[in-house]
Amino acid sequence: MTTRATAFAKGIILDGYVDEPTALGVPPYLSPYPRYVAGVFALAEVPYRYMTVDAWRRDPALQEAVRADGQTLVVVVSGLTVPGHYRGGTPITLTELSKVAEASFGRVMIGGPIRHGYTMTGGTAAVGVEGLAGGNIVVGDLDEAVARVLAGKEPGRPARPLAAMARRAIAGAGIVEQHPNFPHIICEIESARGCEREEHCSFCTEGLQDGLDFRTHEAIVGEIEALAARGANHFRLGKQPNFFAWPGRRLPDGTIGPDPEAIDALYRDIRRVAPHLKTLHIDNVNPGFVAAHPDECLDIARTIATYNTSGDVAAMGVESLDPMVISRNRLKSSPEASLRAIRIINQAGRGRRDRGLPDLLPGINLLYGLPGESTATYATNMAFLEGLLAENLLVRRINVRQVMVFPGTPLHDWSGGREPKLNKARFKRFKRRLFEVVERPMLEQVAPVGTILRGVVPEFRDGDVTFGRQPASYPLLVGIPFVLELGRAIDVMVVGHGFRSVTGLPWPVAVNSMPEKGWSALPGVGQKRARRIRAAAPFGGFSELLACLDEPAVLASFAEDLDFSGP
Repeated sequence: MTTRATAFAKGIILDGYVDEPTALGVPPYLSPYPRYVAGVFALAEVPYRYMTVDAWRRDPALQEAVRADGQTLVVVVSGLTVPGHYRGGTPITLTELSKVAEASFGRVMIGGPIRHGYTMTGGTAAVGVEGLAGGNIVVGDLDEAVARVLAGKEPGRPARPLAAMARRAIAGAGIVEQHPNFPHIICEIESARGCEREEHCSFCTEGLQDGLDFRTHEAIVGEIEALAARGANHFRLGKQPNFFAWPGRRLPDGTIGPDPEAIDALYRDIRRVAPHLKTLHIDNVNPGFVAAHPDECLDIARTIATYNTSGDVAAMGVESLDPMVISRNRLKSSPEASLRAIRIINQAGRGRRDRGLPDLLPGINLLYGLPGESTATYATNMAFLEGLLAENLLVRRINVRQVMVFPGTPLHDWSGGREPKLNKARFKRFKRRLFEVVERPMLEQVAPVGTILRGVVPEFRDGDVTFGRQPASYPLLVGIPFVLELGRAIDVMVVGHGFRSVTGLPWPVAVNSMPEKGWSALPGVGQKRARRIRAAAPFGGFSELLACLDEPAVLASFAEDLDFSGP
């Protein structure tokens, strides 16, 4: 390793979290941005400290550390370009960014998707970066800008150095050990930058990327190997708009086409270098691309379903099924193409292993507030979703959000930078009907009673109910009806359904220590029988348990899930 001369004695990485069309960095996700910056510090032999914005908010000592001195380089990761509701953390605000910039005695660099503008809420227009946070916003690649500053240069607007990024990704793998959620974190792995489409959706910041680049097989596998060596067990192949287009094979007409053999080889090598991984999922898939190349994409989906872990989601940016909205906004898929893509993913991925969730299911993203939208848009979208149920097609997740307007996008030019027009009352009615008519019955099919969710991490409590999620791509929220230790992964059996969440019990069910509220959550048991069970406990075996019930049949289907070994 070559030591680089630098005026900085140490670095601080403050992770303010990111959420963009191609990447998520709100816990339990750890985005590539802080990992690449950590690699820059490591290669320059500059010691660094990583902290999340939530930890920074709670701890005055961390706030004082960020103030630091003139020999400290403070790097803040920030930016939301798609709206979301976050349970794992709260992204940094513009006020907090300005506070960091004003209070620090060292140099402050703020980067990530915030370079496109700042907003926190769907249905709004972003503020441009000019003048944000004291002018400390990096407009190019954050890791490359940090490398230049450490070398005594100004960041400028550097090109995207994929070769240097590969070295930094490996060198920065050790940052995972400083994450407060470690080892229950999901490392988002970048596979490509830019969109393979020549004409981009009106609203999407991916179209602002300079060209299209795909990371190599060796770079992706090497990064995962380095992270696994540091104890990371959960990975999502994301940070790209269409994973099925990797590694960017050019067809005779010059367009990008699928390469099933390359993806098969990638998955085989990931499994080789990280044999003990617990999560291997993907993120975005272009439904129009899948429909245009059905045979090759079916092969790709089958490869993913073979080598991934259960509960994977191919999130599809359908955005709208209204032909007027599709045409006006240059959307990537027609209703017919979206339906074909959903069928293909179902054909390949709806199988189950070990009573878990289906191996690979489509997810659907819908976007409102786009030009061309009308009352008919809502009816058209709802009819399409109800049609999926009628055809017995499974969808793991339907994400409904309001568009955000960012400088540089066609939508910003068309609107003059104004907020999008949206009928809020109609939007709320649509979401309520979606929950009742589509999402709950779909959830009951995707995760029926008796499904086992492995490795659920209890994250927070609301009264006596403990809520947790699997480290996964778009994980189900699980409510367990009694108090459990937070942060300790457990297996959970699904016993009930809400609109977008499930009720579960630790599995196998510890008969002699299960609280009354746990027993009453089992289908068919209820409060009276639960009280009777608790009063008669402990039990030596299944026959003793059945003897205390007026209708023993209510527990017959759960006989293999009961554990009588404990007190």
